[in-house]
Amino acid sequence: MSLMVNSRYEAEVRRYPLAVMVLVPLIALALQAYLPLRIPQCALVDLPLLVAVYFSLSRQNRVFGTLLGALIGMAQDALTHFPIGINGVAKTVICYLAGSIGIRIDVENPLTRVVLCFFLSLLSSVLYIFVARQVLALTLSWAWYIELFKAFLNAIVGFVLFAMLDRTQILD
Repeated sequence: MSLMVNSRYEAEVRRYPLAVMVLVPLIALALQAYLPLRIPQCALVDLPLLVAVYFSLSRQNRVFGTLLGALIGMAQDALTHFPIGINGVAKTVICYLAGSIGIRIDVENPLTRVVLCFFLSLLSSVLYIFVARQVLALTLSWAWYIELFKAFLNAIVGFVLFAMLDRTQILD
C-alpha cells in the first residue's frame, strides 16, 4: 500500500536534532563576527543568512522561517556597530520567502539551491540597503557589482554549506 501525498508540504519536511538547530546558527554568528576581523574578505559571505535560509527551506514553514530569520538577524545586529533591526528586518523577509518557496518547489535539487541562494542573498542586500538608507537615514555606500559578487559568492558557499547540513538531518 503506497501513501499518496496531496501537496509538497506533506511530502517531506526535514527534521534536525535540537543541538544542530541551536549550535549551527550560533557557530555561524560567531564566525561572521570573528572571521572578518582576521580576514576582511570573509565579510562578503553572510553565513547567518545562509544558515537561516537553509533551515527555512528545509522546514517548509513560513512561521518558523520568519521567527528564525528575525532571531538570527537581531543577533547578528547585536554583534555589529549598526542599529539593531537592520539585519533583523532583511532576514525576516528573506526567511519568510524561503519558507514559502520550500513549500512550493523542490529544494533538494542542487541547481535550485544555488539559484535560490543567489537571489535571496541579493534580495537580502537590497533590503538591508533600503532599510539603512530609507528608514534609518544612514549613509551606506552601495555598488551593484559588489552586491552581485556577494550574491554569487554566497550561492557557492551555500551550495557547500547546504550539502554539509543535509548530513545532519534526522532520517525516518
